Amino acid sequence: MTDPVKDITHLATALKAPRIRDHATRLADQARTDGWSYEEYLAAVLDREVSARDASGADMRIRYAGFPTRKSIEEFNFNHQPALGRDVIAHLATGTFLDQARNVVLLGPPGTGKTHLAIGLGIKAAHRGHRVAFATAIDWVTRLKTAHTLGKLNAELGRLRRYGLIIVDEVGYIGTRRGGGGSPVRVGPWWSRTRCSG
Repeated sequence: MTDPVKDITHLATALKAPRIRDHATRLADQARTDGWSYEEYLAAVLDREVSARDASGADMRIRYAGFPTRKSIEEFNFNHQPALGRDVIAHLATGTFLDQARNVVLLGPPGTGKTHLAIGLGIKAAHRGHRVAFATAIDWVTRLKTAHTLGKLNAELGRLRRYGLIIVDEVGYIGTRRGGGGSPVRVGPWWSRTRCSG
């Protein structure tokens, strides 16, 4: 007779599912104590694996998004912006604008929290499984100009099409910095995909 714990360890390793290995024995003890069916036990073990994968996937998407810092919608101080509707931001945080491929533009003077909100919405999107790319308008222009100069613009645009959310920050500064104006790059219809400008 084989050892079930060794079998689970081997099978979890073969499946590249370490949380199954980590939780199977503890959940088996709980299942015996609480009288779970086999199906309930299996569902609990698989739930741990899926939850952990979702969390690590979101962390990876957040890490690769290029955020200058991590900010959440929950941390935003609405008392400093009383005219800003909490209900509007709460609705945006649901991500329905992503499902509908709608644009969101955050307008206001410097220091009003546009970047904070854009990052917060980006983090929410990453938790929902969307790939996110964040950069300033100057950085986006530079990236596209460089790709154009190198003859790789179509490849760069193809990479950008893979993102569910593209955040363009500091749009108001694009005309005030050298090198931002007069871009020879025609951004084109791909830009109509969801983006958040801050």
